[in-house]
Amino acid sequence: MECCRFSATTLALLSLICLAWFSPRPLVAQDDGTEDTAGIEAARAKVYEALDREAVALERHSHALKTVAKLVQPTVVHIEAEKADPTGLQYRGKSAHVEEAGSGCIVKLGGRDYILTNRHVIKAASVKNIKIRFADGRQINPTRVWDNAETDVAVMSVDAPGLIAARLGNSDQVEIGDFVLAVGSPFGLSHSITFGIVSATGRWDLKLGEGVKFQHFIQTDAAINPGNSGGPLINLRGEVIGMNTAIASSSGGNEGIGFSIPINLAISIAKQLVERNGVMQGFLGVQLDGSFDSATAVSVGLKRTRGARIKDVTQGSPAAAAKLQPGDVVLDFGGVRVDNDSHLINLVNLTEVGREVPMVVFRDQRALKVMIKVGSAPSNLAAPKRQPAIGAKY
Repeated sequence: MECCRFSATTLALLSLICLAWFSPRPLVAQDDGTEDTAGIEAARAKVYEALDREAVALERHSHALKTVAKLVQPTVVHIEAEKADPTGLQYRGKSAHVEEAGSGCIVKLGGRDYILTNRHVIKAASVKNIKIRFADGRQINPTRVWDNAETDVAVMSVDAPGLIAARLGNSDQVEIGDFVLAVGSPFGLSHSITFGIVSATGRWDLKLGEGVKFQHFIQTDAAINPGNSGGPLINLRGEVIGMNTAIASSSGGNEGIGFSIPINLAISIAKQLVERNGVMQGFLGVQLDGSFDSATAVSVGLKRTRGARIKDVTQGSPAAAAKLQPGDVVLDFGGVRVDNDSHLINLVNLTEVGREVPMVVFRDQRALKVMIKVGSAPSNLAAPKRQPAIGAKY
């Protein structure tokens, strides 16, 4: 979407009218020293005419935002979950209760309607204590709930006719600077919409209160507040590209730093939960060198310390099939620059089993591109105590 700019003529006219309003001396004076009111009004009329032409161009762009809002609103739900508060006081054996409010999005999985949301919105609440309110005013309880603590993704099955599912985009194509809209129920104000841009991608290692283990967030400055959790992040084509999950805030409210789970990841987790009742973690079959430091990096020919160095390769593993070798330094995984061992472990665990992923490894003083098919960790794999094999549960 292009930003409209005022023409030079319009800017000149705006400057003229500003001078007329704020100058301490009359802009136009008649022979008797009085202000030329008719002249000022004529100048203002010209500015209004020019502004009207510019406004028409701007309104064409705002029409796209209005259209997105109309398409998306029926696909977003408001969620209220009543749950026991383990930190609350008890009276006669009854624990205190808290109500969590959040958002969700209607999605199609295997031809059926489900509600995609964050685990922390509905965690510890029974099915009968979760209320889902649709845009048309209907309110129901889910019939079943699945969740995954390590990614903070939850999905709920519902039994309601006539639901409208959201159109899903491709979060792998999201770029910094893309315009986005966040939809949800901030502070209980359902179906609120905010507008902003993608500020960054691939954010991980965030200190989240819920202890989300595996992270790969989209960062946005579109306003996200308490109650937005679980709601969609939308692109200008009306497609869901993320699920709003967290904010970085010292006040508890929006400060322009929000985080969304990429929709490709969220849907992959949701499908596995529904189909397998669990999530299979990605597995390469390598052991990493936890002592990879600047001196080691220089010794192998790298100019700076980054990436994850392979210490050992498991026989019969995806890494062995891809001909990875001890001493290889993984610089890039699936198009993402690898920071360190933990970052690579995070990326692999979030990768769908069976997916072919391009990797860049540094070997013999040069970068090599290899393809690897991510596998699932063998159930009998025992991870080393100090450094786990990628994909093994730890």
